[in-house]
Amino acid sequence: MTQPDRTTQPFIRPLPAIRWWMFGILAILLLLGFSASLVFGSVSIPFDNILRILFGAGAEKASWIKIVLDFRLPKSLTAMLVGAALSVSGLQMQTLFRNPLADPFILGINSGASLGVALVILGFGTTGSLLLAGLGLVGDLSLALAASLGAGAVLVLVMLVGRKVRNPVTLLILGLMFGYATSAVVSLLIYFSIPERIQTYTTWSYGSFGGVTWSQLQVMIPAILVGLLIAYFLPKPLNALLLGEDYARTMGLNIKSTRLWILLGASILAGVVTAFCGPIGFIGVAVPHLCRSLFNSSDHRVLIPAVTIVGAIVALIADVIAQLPGSQYILPINVVTSLFGAPFIVWVILRQRRMKSTFAG
Repeated sequence: MTQPDRTTQPFIRPLPAIRWWMFGILAILLLLGFSASLVFGSVSIPFDNILRILFGAGAEKASWIKIVLDFRLPKSLTAMLVGAALSVSGLQMQTLFRNPLADPFILGINSGASLGVALVILGFGTTGSLLLAGLGLVGDLSLALAASLGAGAVLVLVMLVGRKVRNPVTLLILGLMFGYATSAVVSLLIYFSIPERIQTYTTWSYGSFGGVTWSQLQVMIPAILVGLLIAYFLPKPLNALLLGEDYARTMGLNIKSTRLWILLGASILAGVVTAFCGPIGFIGVAVPHLCRSLFNSSDHRVLIPAVTIVGAIVALIADVIAQLPGSQYILPINVVTSLFGAPFIVWVILRQRRMKSTFAG
């Protein structure tokens, strides 16, 4: 007779009421972050004017309408999408690899997506605008597809190696090596490319939410929603993987199928984000840890919606900081995420070592 196991409780246990209050607070923070992203910038626009513009009532200056509708609004929407996508992708890979430092950036997946983008921009890109805007929808689709295929290729390589390498640290190092290898190929493409395309690629590589247009959002939004939808169908398999693949298999989980769906979803999310916003690091690795601490849970029924919202909030905050309110300068998003993300990763590593020392003692 099969005896009940406490580890199966996350599949049937109702969510505590306090978590719904926490989600309510996060929703308010998300709204505040979105508002701040619309308000702050090199041009000071009163909040009441922004509300009037959003509701189609006009503004005191005609130029403000263009700034809000053509730049700040798509930028804020992009930040929310990027934060949610990278955080969900990072959560899935941390669970799949059982590695607290797994994310699209560290495992080399962003490098694979960057290679796909480099092949398009440096090989076929236009020189007049960022991200092949001159090719319209065809250029946007080709960029997203190339980035997703590149991300998927690297992720498959990491998974194939992961089947033979059980040590998570070794797997992490191998992921970094794959990233270096793809970066070397990109460097070769840059070396043999023309200066105009090199400038386009270099600008893209800094990372930005502000370069995404409404036409590109028509490609970006559906693709990210598909990736998120895949993740929202995987909380039970992800919970099972927390116990190890062998135990998950005894619970009836199809490991190969689950891996395939995680690979597909992570490749879409990381690839599309990298295609349109550049290789943005640290959000994917930091937000899942933040949500685990915030909700004191490893249940993916809680974590998947939590990282979606918190990731969007973190990206919006990073965007506000990058705007350097009151200044004419705008920092690359990667600068902001690295300044705050790198110390966080150091803290995660030290925390893991302290936990292991405690259990060993």
